[in-house]
Amino acid sequence: MASSIISSTAAVAARASPAQGSMVAPFTGLKVWPTQGLKKFETLSYLPDLTTDQLAKEIDYLIRSKWIPCIEFELEHGFVYREHHRSPGYYDGRYWTMWKLPMYGCTDSSQVLSELNEAIKAHPDGFIRIIGFDNVRQVQCISFIAYKPPGY
Repeated sequence: MASSIISSTAAVAARASPAQGSMVAPFTGLKVWPTQGLKKFETLSYLPDLTTDQLAKEIDYLIRSKWIPCIEFELEHGFVYREHHRSPGYYDGRYWTMWKLPMYGCTDSSQVLSELNEAIKAHPDGFIRIIGFDNVRQVQCISFIAYKPPGY
């Protein structure tokens, strides 16, 4: 009868020293987010609305990262929802309409902001987002809401 011998190093449990146990920061300003009427969307949605300068910096970041800026809009729902199906993992509202074509060759955030302003003029009651598309890996790398209609 063959026997197997398994050698392993003994696992050592890391234990907090008494000094570490008392070093917990006093969290006093934490809040529970209201669940009604304040939906959040995507990246950066927990921040206040971005100013034009802040939008330009985000766009400059995605251009520096060699991503292709694209503008998308949604006229009915700016967030995912369930309407026709109750299965887990299925959501409506995931696909937005692209505004014109991806901005291949774009080198300046002012070009994207100009297109964003055109999209806002055309759809003032819609949600408009900017995405950064990596054409080498064929994936969307960043997406954030650039404009929300009044009341959101």
